[in-house]
Amino acid sequence: MNSLGVSPFVNNLYSDLKDGLVLLQLFDKVKPGIVNWSKVNQKETFKKIGGNMKKLENCNYAVEIAHQMGFSLVGIDGKDIADGNKTLTLAVVWQMMRAYTLSMLQRLAGSDKPISDPEIVDWTNTTLRDSGKTTSITGFRDPAISNSMPVIDLVDAIKPGSIKYELVNCGTSLSDEELIQNAKYAISMCRKIGARVYALPDDLVEIKPKMCLTVFACLMIRAKTGKK
Repeated sequence: MNSLGVSPFVNNLYSDLKDGLVLLQLFDKVKPGIVNWSKVNQKETFKKIGGNMKKLENCNYAVEIAHQMGFSLVGIDGKDIADGNKTLTLAVVWQMMRAYTLSMLQRLAGSDKPISDPEIVDWTNTTLRDSGKTTSITGFRDPAISNSMPVIDLVDAIKPGSIKYELVNCGTSLSDEELIQNAKYAISMCRKIGARVYALPDDLVEIKPKMCLTVFACLMIRAKTGKK
């Protein structure tokens, strides 16, 4: 969030989003022009009588925009964000980050259409194959993701020599601890080569498809931007 230049700086994921302003800024980053700023209550109004209601109005507007963008917000309304409900606020933030990642890919591709899941899968497999890797994925529910090898190999394909394979647990019957070790290494190496990955190791081990998608999408962005 902070890397996108939101103001004020976010120190606490929940309390700092309670007035809706940061969320609205993020929506405008993901889809420029989607926020009608004339409808947004600015910070100076919060100190006046009815300030809490102004914050709630912002949060309600943020949820309205989230619906426009196709977010899944079952049981979530503006009051949940204004109250700092951790679970429900996080649900909005995760979907926001996913939307931002996909919007970045769309811009890099110079396309007026969203990048599809199959396109990310095809890019992943082509990149792995062209680098001489034997791993591949059929999609973001593929059991092959659980040992993190497709991610680890993809990192090495993007930046050859970055992976120390002696640190990787190999084999077809890894223990839960070994799977987590691989996932932690995979995520840390994604970030080390400059991919803005925000998924957690458990997301890979448990093969959470939406979060797995973001890992491969972030690596695709990293590869296409050519960051050294």
